[in-house]
Amino acid sequence: MENKIAKLADIIVNYSLKVEKDERVLIMMETMNPKNLVKHLIEKIYANGGVPTVKIVDEELNSLIYENLNEETIDTIVKGKKFEVDNYDSFINIRCNVNDYEGKNFNKEMYKKLGSSTLEIDNVRINQRKWVLLNFPSSLDAHKAKMTTPNFIDYALDAMTEDYPKMYKSLLPLKELMEKTDKVRIIGKGTDLTFSIKGMPAVICAGESNIPDGEIFTAPIKESVNGYITYNTPSPYQGNIYRNIKLTFKDGQIQNATCDGDEEELNKIFSTDEGSRYIGEFSLGVNPKILYPMGDILYDEKIFGSIHLTPGRCYHDADNGNISSIHWDLVAIGRSEYGGSEIYFDDELIRKDGYFVKEELKDLNK
Repeated sequence: MENKIAKLADIIVNYSLKVEKDERVLIMMETMNPKNLVKHLIEKIYANGGVPTVKIVDEELNSLIYENLNEETIDTIVKGKKFEVDNYDSFINIRCNVNDYEGKNFNKEMYKKLGSSTLEIDNVRINQRKWVLLNFPSSLDAHKAKMTTPNFIDYALDAMTEDYPKMYKSLLPLKELMEKTDKVRIIGKGTDLTFSIKGMPAVICAGESNIPDGEIFTAPIKESVNGYITYNTPSPYQGNIYRNIKLTFKDGQIQNATCDGDEEELNKIFSTDEGSRYIGEFSLGVNPKILYPMGDILYDEKIFGSIHLTPGRCYHDADNGNISSIHWDLVAIGRSEYGGSEIYFDDELIRKDGYFVKEELKDLNK
């Protein structure tokens, strides 16, 4: 396991971030669980001539801050975030889940205001700085994955240290195909959705920013989304877990949103701002080591045979003009054991029941 942790640190420093001499790297860690990983990261950053700094965050204490947000606190947080983007070149954010419901008592209105206040700074951090986000495996994750903790840690490290250069090469034909495509249609259980990606770039994600990784994303033309989609994985957001979310679209906008659970809170999310009712990302998950949902979006959005269609902010790399303070990756698995699915590009079947059917894409099935 120690060897795998060292390998993960090497991927982050030398493949994902490519840390150079004098580069300032901020490592943020939740809990002390990732301590061994952070030790390896520090050693490798120094070996490259970089300058590491460590910031330790306690999720329970942070929740107290967000439950009692006020104007002065928001101003302080904004100044702190601006200091970070002004003074660091790269960011490594290591989450460690301890409680999915920790944010349940957040002051939602003030949290919404915080999101609006940090929108520009977050855009700089995401689109103009180098960054890596990962979830270090925890006993809560193991419980959700229905594994023992040691088995889950081993599983998670295998998923995080996938052969990313090989994955990147296998995704190149799909990138080429997506960038020639106009109309996308997705059919599945509770899903019949169409939209256009004409002229939009397709971006390969193979270990550069998210760990674990394994997806390729673009964005729909903002007002082209029509039909309905049902997401069959649990989706945590701000202290609630939503199941079987179904969204109905007309001319790009969410017209109706239902779920098993608190539909009032669900619809509040899509009323955060104007952009929260439009889609900012369409992505296909391809990580062969991740097959089943565990309610952790960072893993679930990479599930082999899945898609995610994301309400909220688009990325600059695939900019459809949608601006929002939210970006919520909602995941639907299309493999046969989840009800099956079909994805068509310009009326040609591309993927059936989670597996690519075109010859030049079949390397992604391995």
